[in-house]
Amino acid sequence: MISKRYEKGSIILTSNKTFSEWESVFGDEVLATAILDRLLHHCDVISINGPSYRLKNRLAALEAENAKTDTSER
Repeated sequence: MISKRYEKGSIILTSNKTFSEWESVFGDEVLATAILDRLLHHCDVISINGPSYRLKNRLAALEAENAKTDTSER
């Protein structure tokens, strides 16, 4: 897919993995390097650091669930 789309159109990709971790995702350093070469050529990388809203919402839901369980046990 990356190879077919390369220099023909835009790709928006999000990942929670650093570039150095992509080898473990694909299980092959050569494949990961080839994909990253195509993705990073003519690209803008936007790195977003900070708290995850998904994680924040999940933790809030777990806390609410635990609070409900604690009160029902009394």
